[in-house]
Amino acid sequence: MKHWYQLVVCLFFFLLSTSSFGQKSEPEKLVSGNFTQTPFEQFVGQLEAQTGTRFYFDPTAVDSLFITVQVKNQPVQAVLEQALQNTGFRAAFDDENRIFITRGTVISATLPSRFFGDTTGLPLTDDAQEPEPAADQARAVGNAENMVLEIGSGNSGKSQATIAGHIREAKSGEPVIGATVYIESPSIGTSTDQFGYYSLTLPVGRHNIKIRGIGIRNTRRQVLLRGNGKLEVEVDEDITTLKEVVIEAEKDKNVSGMQMGLEKLDIKTIRQVPTAFGEADILRVILTLPGVKSVGEGSTGLNVRGGSTDQNLILFNGTTIYNPSHLFGFFSAFNPDILQTVELYKSAIPAKYGGRLSSVLEIKTREGNKKKFSGSGGIGPLTSRVTFEGPIVKDKGAFIVSGRSSYSNWILKLLDDPKLRQSSASFYDVSAHLNYQLDDRNSVYATGYLSADKFRLAGDTSYQYTNRNASLKWQHNFSNKIYGVFTGAHSQYSYNIASDENPVNAARLRYGIKQTNLQADFSYFPSAKHTVEFGAGTLLYNISPGSQTPVGAASLIKADILAQEQALESALYASDRIDLTPRFSVALGLRYSIFNALGPRDVYRYAPGESRSEASIIDTVRYGARKVLATYHGPEYRVSARYSLTDNTSVKVSYNRTRQYIHQLTNTASVSPADTWKLSDGNIRPQVGDQFAVGYYHNFKSNTIETSVETYYKSIRDFVDFKSGATLILNHHIETDIVNAVGKAYGVEVMVKKTTGKINGWVSYTYSRSLVQVNGGTPAERINGGKYYPSNFDKPHDFTLIGNYRVNRRLSASMNLTYSTGRPITLPLAKYYIGDVPRLYYSDRNAYRVPDFYRADVALNIEGNHKVKKTAHGSWTVGVYNVTGRKNAYSVYFKSQNGQIKGYKLSIFGQPIPTVTYNFKF
Repeated sequence: MKHWYQLVVCLFFFLLSTSSFGQKSEPEKLVSGNFTQTPFEQFVGQLEAQTGTRFYFDPTAVDSLFITVQVKNQPVQAVLEQALQNTGFRAAFDDENRIFITRGTVISATLPSRFFGDTTGLPLTDDAQEPEPAADQARAVGNAENMVLEIGSGNSGKSQATIAGHIREAKSGEPVIGATVYIESPSIGTSTDQFGYYSLTLPVGRHNIKIRGIGIRNTRRQVLLRGNGKLEVEVDEDITTLKEVVIEAEKDKNVSGMQMGLEKLDIKTIRQVPTAFGEADILRVILTLPGVKSVGEGSTGLNVRGGSTDQNLILFNGTTIYNPSHLFGFFSAFNPDILQTVELYKSAIPAKYGGRLSSVLEIKTREGNKKKFSGSGGIGPLTSRVTFEGPIVKDKGAFIVSGRSSYSNWILKLLDDPKLRQSSASFYDVSAHLNYQLDDRNSVYATGYLSADKFRLAGDTSYQYTNRNASLKWQHNFSNKIYGVFTGAHSQYSYNIASDENPVNAARLRYGIKQTNLQADFSYFPSAKHTVEFGAGTLLYNISPGSQTPVGAASLIKADILAQEQALESALYASDRIDLTPRFSVALGLRYSIFNALGPRDVYRYAPGESRSEASIIDTVRYGARKVLATYHGPEYRVSARYSLTDNTSVKVSYNRTRQYIHQLTNTASVSPADTWKLSDGNIRPQVGDQFAVGYYHNFKSNTIETSVETYYKSIRDFVDFKSGATLILNHHIETDIVNAVGKAYGVEVMVKKTTGKINGWVSYTYSRSLVQVNGGTPAERINGGKYYPSNFDKPHDFTLIGNYRVNRRLSASMNLTYSTGRPITLPLAKYYIGDVPRLYYSDRNAYRVPDFYRADVALNIEGNHKVKKTAHGSWTVGVYNVTGRKNAYSVYFKSQNGQIKGYKLSIFGQPIPTVTYNFKF
């Protein structure tokens, strides 16, 4: 019986083999070609095209391998034996028509059955039994960097394909902004946007994709690209023993990048710079950058390349911030713990931004930890802050909520002046951000922001002002090459000033501005050489210019309310970045903006050829609700170019025109809570600015030392200036105190940055001039005889040194040195009498200057131990602001005492200010 069993088995295998031999087998594909000094990757590409085989190899190992062989109708195995003879390379074949090329090592291309236990994650071939995944998903072999990811179905027949996806941090799931995704041969790359999204069009075939970015460990992904698909990448945080300060995403970004006049900061850099009261402050760090100034101590108003403070567009996750400061400018209005990146555009402003002349400051928050719940905070002498974040649904959505509050009244009680001891000051701000990925194509983002200040000086006048902002974004990926972001946002700023010390004059002054905007932005990546952006947006302004109401029954103040203002500002834009050659790139953009001033309003008409005053009003025209009372429109050009002289050197040029339809009315040099905003109308024209800029960039020592020199010239027309003695609050005829001015600004900015090592930081020097001319048709509309004079923020020389020294992993020291020319000022020169009434004779406007400004700050950063398993990780910052105690003059003012006019200098911080701050994270 046993022999019969063996016989049946043998007969079965004999019949099976006979049947197999009887089947018609597929003929083996043969190779023909004449290859002479052909690069190995090109040689392999032709073999794959002729035979359908798939090659796997390390591109860096074969970059110097060239093939010389002539074959005709030979099997691929025979061709490889001839081609690789005496090269040290070996070829291994597996059963799935794949070929593995190695050097010096012989490998087996087959593995024992069930070698991996569960075959989940092994590559699925066309004849695999398991269902094949979607064609646009990557299929992996091995670990993250050594695996070969097969992307696409490979049956499209196209020579190029597009991969897209997100770069996210592995621990938190947050997007990595500004990470560079590229291949070296051919040189093709892109950067991730605010969502961590990228799109890269590459030739079909094998590629080694590299990823680099701020604070992340450099990594790579090996792909075999056969068609369009997705590649999602999670990266690890870059933790080095020296904790180097990285200022830009890519070491050579300042040379190879297209954008000029762009300054990028991350939260690590911001925390390195010593500031007043120990609070990390993004606006004060921005003031250390070339071309950015303020009028003096205690002010966070930005004057960028000779522009006024209202010519900066400040965006917080897409919403406009009108007052970015707390307590008269001592603190910025943004909690540093929630911030991710800060970008300042000083020139070559992208076409998607509009509405301001000088700069765009875009502040982006973190999205929150998608993996686990965590928190952080800090305790300082005047403020405390706390942040919580965590997943809504793990790996799908997250939240982050941050709050900050002050308790500064105690320090006011220590002052010598009895009146100041009666003062009080406090503020708070709350930020929240939510994000959720609905599916592979759709994500939503929501942001809310609230800040409030309340202070009373010397027990008399109380000030209250608030920012309220909210935005909702929907991101939709139409394909790998195009996606859109649809945004709805609301911004509101208001203040309330009350004086009730004298019941007879007790009154309350209110002001408010609201804007609601809708925006659609699209990004299109047609090829590796083109990046196209286009979109449209509209925003509705609603301004309550001011109202005064009496407080209490004893008040004799008469109620007064200015008529509301409304306007609609809309724009269309498109831009294209074109890489003409690997060394030469251009960017072209056009934005067309339209502004409609709306009723209901009464518009005054003035006699032509006369200075505007109430006496020269000849008519009043009434416009009903939503009726257009004035329209302005025009193109805004964006042109820039980059040429790389060498791998470490480039030259860039740019030109842009911008239009601004809203104006800040202030008679102070710094940002004040009592400042108001005025819309353009039939009597006040919009501001128009043109800027030309040229820059030279060179890096030293493997891109660890960056140098740049930028020069610019800017012309501005129709910005507002004021007649002497102008009344700006509750003025029903404000246009009678406004004069149209023209201006020009020019300068040179030099910067040297060391980005790595124990000693790092930057040095910047700026020479700039900002000049104004008011030369109206009547003497009352001329200032300084119609000649150019320095603007309020003309400070020709500015020098800044930011230095950081890392002693060891737990101890570092920081230093900040700042010098600048004193700002212009108008002084009384003499006293004269008219009918026994003393009068003062003043100099030409801004003919003199306050003393030069100088300040030095130091700080010591002490970190806790680096144990991974701890309840909380803490650090201390100990510093001294204005370590030399210099009494820098913020302004000069005069008093009449005993018939004599005496001048005084006002100093904000006239002595050293020690600070201690404790920061924690859990």
